[in-house]
Amino acid sequence: MTSLNENARSRDARVQPVSELAARLAREVQGEVLFDHASRGRYSTDASIYQAMPIGVVVPRDQHDLRRALDIARDARVPVLARGAGTSQCGQTVGEAVILDASRWLNRIVEFDPEARTVVVEPGIVLDHLNAWLKPHGLWYPVDVSTSAQCTLGGMAGNNSCGSRSIRYGNMVHNVLGLDAILADGSEGHFGFVDRLPDTGRVRELADRVRAVADGVAEEIRGHFPRVLRRVGGYNLDLFDCQNPMPYDPDARPNLAHLLVGSEGTLAVTQRLTLRLSPLPEHKVLGVVNFPTFYQAMDVTQHIVTLDPTAVELVDRTMIELSLENPAFRPVIEKALIGRPQAVLLVEFAGQEREALLASLARLNELMADLGLPGSVVDMPEPAEQKALWNVRKAGLNIMMSMKGDAKPVSFIEDCAVPLEHLAEYTDKLTEVFHRHGTEGTWYAHASVGTLHVRPILDMRRGGAEKMREIAEQASALVREYKGAYSGEHGDGLCRGEWVAWQFGSAVNDAFKEVKRLFDPNNRLNPGKIVDTPRMDDERYFRFPRHYQRIPLTPAFDWSAWNVRRDPRSGELSAPGSGDDLTHGLAMAVEMCNNNGHCRKFDAGTMCPSYRVTRAEQHLTRGRANTLRLVLSGQLGDEGLAGDAVKEALDLCVSCKGCRRDCPTGVDMAKFKIEARAARVRARGLALRDRLVGELPRYAPWASRLSGLLGAVQRLPVVSRRVKRALGLAEQRDFPRFRGNFLAEAHAPSAQGSREVVLFVDTFNNYMENDIARAARRVLEAAGYRVHLNVTPGERPLCCGRTYLSSGQFDKARAEARRALDHLLPYVERGVPIVGLEPSCLLSMRDEFLQYGFGEAARGLAESALLFEEFLVRARAAGELPLALKPVGHARALLHGHCHQKAFDALRPVETVLSWIPGLAVETIDSSCCGMAGSFGYEAEHYGTSMQMAELSLLPAVRAAGEDTVIVADGTSCRHQIHDGSGRRAVHVALLLEQALA
Repeated sequence: MTSLNENARSRDARVQPVSELAARLAREVQGEVLFDHASRGRYSTDASIYQAMPIGVVVPRDQHDLRRALDIARDARVPVLARGAGTSQCGQTVGEAVILDASRWLNRIVEFDPEARTVVVEPGIVLDHLNAWLKPHGLWYPVDVSTSAQCTLGGMAGNNSCGSRSIRYGNMVHNVLGLDAILADGSEGHFGFVDRLPDTGRVRELADRVRAVADGVAEEIRGHFPRVLRRVGGYNLDLFDCQNPMPYDPDARPNLAHLLVGSEGTLAVTQRLTLRLSPLPEHKVLGVVNFPTFYQAMDVTQHIVTLDPTAVELVDRTMIELSLENPAFRPVIEKALIGRPQAVLLVEFAGQEREALLASLARLNELMADLGLPGSVVDMPEPAEQKALWNVRKAGLNIMMSMKGDAKPVSFIEDCAVPLEHLAEYTDKLTEVFHRHGTEGTWYAHASVGTLHVRPILDMRRGGAEKMREIAEQASALVREYKGAYSGEHGDGLCRGEWVAWQFGSAVNDAFKEVKRLFDPNNRLNPGKIVDTPRMDDERYFRFPRHYQRIPLTPAFDWSAWNVRRDPRSGELSAPGSGDDLTHGLAMAVEMCNNNGHCRKFDAGTMCPSYRVTRAEQHLTRGRANTLRLVLSGQLGDEGLAGDAVKEALDLCVSCKGCRRDCPTGVDMAKFKIEARAARVRARGLALRDRLVGELPRYAPWASRLSGLLGAVQRLPVVSRRVKRALGLAEQRDFPRFRGNFLAEAHAPSAQGSREVVLFVDTFNNYMENDIARAARRVLEAAGYRVHLNVTPGERPLCCGRTYLSSGQFDKARAEARRALDHLLPYVERGVPIVGLEPSCLLSMRDEFLQYGFGEAARGLAESALLFEEFLVRARAAGELPLALKPVGHARALLHGHCHQKAFDALRPVETVLSWIPGLAVETIDSSCCGMAGSFGYEAEHYGTSMQMAELSLLPAVRAAGEDTVIVADGTSCRHQIHDGSGRRAVHVALLLEQALA
């Protein structure tokens, strides 16, 4: 294996054979074959600290594709690496090999037997998707890892994953009954219970020879394999020793599939998995125990597990503080806290009888009182609050990685497992180790089984590798002292592979090598993992080695807030040193992506709509962030942000800002896209279509006067099609309709009102849907407000600059923002709220305006800027909204939230305002982006993708709505997409409230 930079230098020497391999794969495989440098770069990392450029990537469409790709790679004598979601923490899924990505298409449920409680699945199926499918049958697959929304079952088997509830259900190895796999020589076979294997054949031969290897080191296995549940290092050669089986494995007889579980793809490539299922608990209760010291939390865990909980999970002070900084997590974590605890334990009880579980929760409270901590438990018996808090815990890794600056929590000793009776002492001594090296550690996860995810905070660019080695050696000594396991959950990979021999001894390590030789004599299946691995601190494989450089550039936005240094001990942030380039803030913001793949989820939340449609790594927030990181470090040529690789990666990004909210590390791809568009426009100029989009606020007054002529063009099909083709617009879309100029007609403020408000009427609601602006003004006046408007007689109406941003005209966008700020600042200084109707426009004041470099003035405006519904909810809470409302003739409101409303947690106020209308039941569609996304859905090349996004959940829900249902959508683009896709008219909340005025 070679590092990415070395590979980039050496790839010319092997272009011919690689090009032949790529060509053959493209001819004979139906799925995707990706050998371009950008695609390879996107697959060069996982969620670890490592990076290695693959030879190429194949995304098989079916099992035939998988077999064919393996045959072709074997003929070419190149290594292969099977990969799922790429969420591995230890570098298992990176390497100089042909990557086989099973996650896109190899994800079927093949067989299901509810009576036997078994299911057969392909390796690319995601855990949450499987459990959602099983839920109606009252079953689930209980190895519930924190990455359940994105991890694949094949990847979980490769790592021998464990999960939060392993104290009740065991690890992956205890819940896999069989595996169908392809071996290195191309033969296929079923790996299962040894006593059921055929008497002849390749699998039987391997079983017999592996047994002989295990028998040869039987005493060493008994002496060196840690007797703790959380032991996932090396190969499971103890599978033949069933005299003392773990309580989670009721079969108690050898199963050859268990040798493949935890083998990290080094022995075979999985085709299908046969899984043991468990009954789904009908009820759960949760107790959150608050501790004044971290040590107490660790010491008490051994007593809590005697109550037979299903999970005991740790959240430390660092994770609490970072959660409080995240607007999505803050209200959830606050409910779980009593004062300022240094740590909390999430203690869950699950079962079929709720009363019994409540009794267990009461016993937890009694236990804590007996241990000297009365009143330390927050009871959470209801499912909604439990789910919300578990979601915070599941985001633990990403929350930890949301620290700004180059120093990050680094994974290398995070899975050490020790017996519970030693947990407090082990964590105390390990903390002393961190302090000796001038750093702190972040702690969270599986206290119930003695496996805490601890990550020392290190800067890998500045001496971090040396500290990592020293800390690992001292931590390993503690693990040995307490008879624990060095690798307790996330496997070996590049991070812990060199410690396999240390943990198991030379004789067992030699046996591991013999097993590898039996299965893969030519070392082509994920080489360099488990046996013959590199050193953990070999910088050739680091994503951020000491020689890592960022290219010089001048970003459009002010990214200085990201260009900081963090003190590893105190956590204090400081400005960069004098030698630092202030433009590095942009690169550091991009590098906030830790590759954990949280963005791969698509059953909840808002991100990532383009990935939901394509299932392609290129169109994923993580894939885009990796592309940008490679570009900004000079690893994808010298064109920088203006290059084709960036354009292609961001092509389907609809700037929904779902990642801004849903990504726990706060990656804001929409803002990165603004930077990239601005750079490309500076380098290559502006296309006519983009100019039309950007200049909309300037020509809208003229278009409104010529609305009749524009309507006539639309009604002439031949002319309309030619114009749209010339502009690159989708022929299926109608031209926008201009309908007057509200601000020109009503620029004067209200004549009366005891309180003041500024109604910021954007371009769309001024010239295209001005009935919404009239309705909003009437509602505000009815509530007793004197309404000012964002226009001065004789001047062009104010604009947020959003259309300029989306078209790459950054300087014009900033100028518009400056003009708006200067006009609105006197109102802000008087405490007058600024209220907007179009989410993307108004929320620009709370987002992009803050990075223009406007200073305190912009912050003042951001605090005063409210969406229409946010303002109404706040006013009503203050007793300043005397509105009398009547029914509007609809029994139900079906609400679709604008993406930016969701990103800023501004959808709940819409639901609240709608609930004020008598007789109106409100239902919110669980939808992502509508797909229109400003001009995106109008662009000919994006029309198909736009409609696919709408068809995911929005349009089916709208079509299913009855005639007595009113469709509500605050976004202009959303309303147009709903009309184009369903024929239904959606309305802004302001229109409904106007109808409801008594």
